Amino acid sequence: MKLSINVDHIATLRNVRGEVQPDPITFALMSEQFGVDGIVVHLREDRRHINERDVRLLRELITTKLDLEMAAVPEIIDIACEIQPELATIVPEKRQELTTEGGLNVLDNIDRLRAAISKLHSSDILVSLFVEPDINQIDAAAEIEADIIEIHTGNYANAVNEQDIVDELEKIHIASKHAKKLGLGVNAGHGLNYSNVKDIIDIVEIDELSIGHAIIARSVFVGLEKAISEMKKLLK
Repeated sequence: MKLSINVDHIATLRNVRGEVQPDPITFALMSEQFGVDGIVVHLREDRRHINERDVRLLRELITTKLDLEMAAVPEIIDIACEIQPELATIVPEKRQELTTEGGLNVLDNIDRLRAAISKLHSSDILVSLFVEPDINQIDAAAEIEADIIEIHTGNYANAVNEQDIVDELEKIHIASKHAKKLGLGVNAGHGLNYSNVKDIIDIVEIDELSIGHAIIARSVFVGLEKAISEMKKLLK
């Protein structure tokens, strides 16, 4: 199972003081050196953390995979087509949220998402849709020719009751198997950490995990190299 790291939180820390440090580019390059398989950044419409300078430098400098998270809006789609990340992950976006709160409603946005996917494909960019572990949403993603789904694991990560945890895991497992049968790649992420990831890695249909906050928080105490190494060991 591959591991991509989201470096948005490094940009947030930089922007809090209006400084140039810590630089998410440096963090991304170090993460590659320590063994991650890809770099994830979310270029939001309000540019609250990652900005265009960051994305352009990452495109030039990283040697693994660049996964650009984005809303399906014309401005960001145009930037993606120009920069050409290996993967564009379309996510829902709300100005008032702290972080992405749930999956796309693909069913209610078929035409808009179909057009976005078509334009990104025309620039040879693979497209992933960030969705709940819901069969109907996954069917819709396949219908509009997404290449990959990223399953939102937030409900699982936030579950406290043991039965709720089991139920959410089962949803993720069923969704992953269904997506694979449709020919979709399967990624997963949101809220995963060193404790709750252990059950996710048993779902063999999942190809890759996207984890940011947990690794960054761990690196404050043990350093980035060890934080990544510990997560990679769990994934093996």
